[in-house]
Amino acid sequence: MSIAAQARSMAISQDVRDFAAAQGIAEAEALAKGMDVKSVEFVKQGAEVFHKA
Repeated sequence: MSIAAQARSMAISQDVRDFAAAQGIAEAEALAKGMDVKSVEFVKQGAEVFHKA
């Protein structure tokens, strides 16, 4: 893993901790909630991994 990727991963982890603290929920619950939101977005956009340009 490159240093940039590792730094981004650490930033995302901090974002999750911050979100969980702001919502008053556990980090695991914050991750699950975030995945639920992203799943709905994915389906609304057509549930395709690759989009035609």
